[in-house]
Amino acid sequence: MSTGATARTARTDARRVANGSAREGAARAGLTARGVIYLLVGLLALQIAFGEGEQQADRGGALAELADKPFGAVLLWALGIGLVGMALWRLSEALFGSVGPDGHKARKRLLSAVRCVFYTFVAYSVLSFAAGSGGGGSSDKQSKDVTARLLEVPAGQWLVGAAGAGIAVAGVWIAARALLRKYHDKLKLGAMNRRTRQLVDITGMGGGAARGAVFAAAGAFAVRAAVDYEPDKAKGLDDTLRSFADTPLGPWLLVCVAAGLVLFGLFSFAMARWRRV
Repeated sequence: MSTGATARTARTDARRVANGSAREGAARAGLTARGVIYLLVGLLALQIAFGEGEQQADRGGALAELADKPFGAVLLWALGIGLVGMALWRLSEALFGSVGPDGHKARKRLLSAVRCVFYTFVAYSVLSFAAGSGGGGSSDKQSKDVTARLLEVPAGQWLVGAAGAGIAVAGVWIAARALLRKYHDKLKLGAMNRRTRQLVDITGMGGGAARGAVFAAAGAFAVRAAVDYEPDKAKGLDDTLRSFADTPLGPWLLVCVAAGLVLFGLFSFAMARWRRV
């Protein structure tokens, strides 16, 4: 091999390593930021369950809670930047594929693209809040406003109903995959000892089941809003969580779901440490 070819190969390898390192850093920062949000939302929901909560149990409430802490502004900017990393990581998966034998399939890439759009919006809202220009509004109001606008367009009821059904199905899918421990496929299990794997499974199964339950409930409320043609029946994260306390099980069901969201926050931290990227 000539000297020129060797140099080109070295540059290509160095670029590949640099791109891989950047992608891994973005992914781990994003998963950590996601963990912080779920952890705070879960803690706020627990306070509501015990009648002590003043903030809304959603992203806006979590950001407001974080802003009140020492170095809150710095933490908010760090959170927003981490979520930008999450969006960029998902974009790279959509463009180049993800880990796993089926990571390059069109279905996986499309799912990564949807996640990229979602986390781009979340990152924008967090950074807007950090900059003092909004972004931390009530999820309940946002949900009702979006539902009302969609119901006004042609076939709006079908659109809202289909979206709600899709969210509900996604919630069941999320919970089922968590309970079946499908996340094992994406973890560096060999880097964990037996005790660590057990703890990760507790957070992954419990957290995923709770997250799925919240998605399923929110989707069901959207379907109900479409069927009744009443946008006020759509619920954001805060109202959805509070609705668990209105069941025959009372606030204890909300306690279980809230604790599950805390577990999912911890699971996100574990993913940031041991996920294969």
